[in-house]
Amino acid sequence: MPLFDEWCECEADEDGRKRLLKYTERQNGRVAIADRLPDLVRSHYDDMQRITEDIAALGYAGAAALLAERLPRTARARSGELGEIFATELVEQHLGFSVPVRRLRYKDGREMALRGDDFIGVRLSADSELGLLKGEAKSRANLAAATIAEARTALSRDSGRPTATSLLFVADRLMEVEGDGAQLGRTIRNEVANRAVPATRIDHALFTVSGNAAPQALQADLQAAGADRGQTVIHLRIEDHQDFIRAAYEGALAIGDG
Repeated sequence: MPLFDEWCECEADEDGRKRLLKYTERQNGRVAIADRLPDLVRSHYDDMQRITEDIAALGYAGAAALLAERLPRTARARSGELGEIFATELVEQHLGFSVPVRRLRYKDGREMALRGDDFIGVRLSADSELGLLKGEAKSRANLAAATIAEARTALSRDSGRPTATSLLFVADRLMEVEGDGAQLGRTIRNEVANRAVPATRIDHALFTVSGNAAPQALQADLQAAGADRGQTVIHLRIEDHQDFIRAAYEGALAIGDG
């Protein structure tokens, strides 16, 4: 079962191409996903096969030490990156886009935020037309209107298109491996050069996770968003927001403890 279906209840409000999705934890939902969460977090920072090889070569302690060099230590960095992780998983499970590159694997500093769009989704139609999803993720103990406005500003930059730098990053990673991924990478590079994908095929997603209930500002933001493209606003409520994040990263580092 997909992670969010097992973990959360979803209240959906749809109006044309606009959707507001509010996720709250099911009773015992966290218990249901507890065994899956550590590997999910690990997989966004390193290839799981490499972690398996590290265990074989170095033992559990050595593999955990290597992974620790990738994972952030500060509460602020962990909060932001777990928001990106959950956004990526939800996009792939429920919004019909693939997020083909796990960008947290490519950070050049454990506490450094990556530049560019928080997540890029892609899909190809039956006629091989490229569709894109530009996404922003925000994680706060208490989500307020100012943070929502900051995310919407980022989504609106570059005429609402994913930044060229973000698209080229995805394309370059895809083209490093032969096969269908390389062809998709070529298609994305062509789009950067030609800007041929119309606004109607560039959706926006604003993903938020916080300890407080979804503020009214989320509904107001969605109502004010442009109607020329698909708009999805998502809120995930985790009441013990900071404790949950700390436990998620401690669990990811506990290789071999389960």
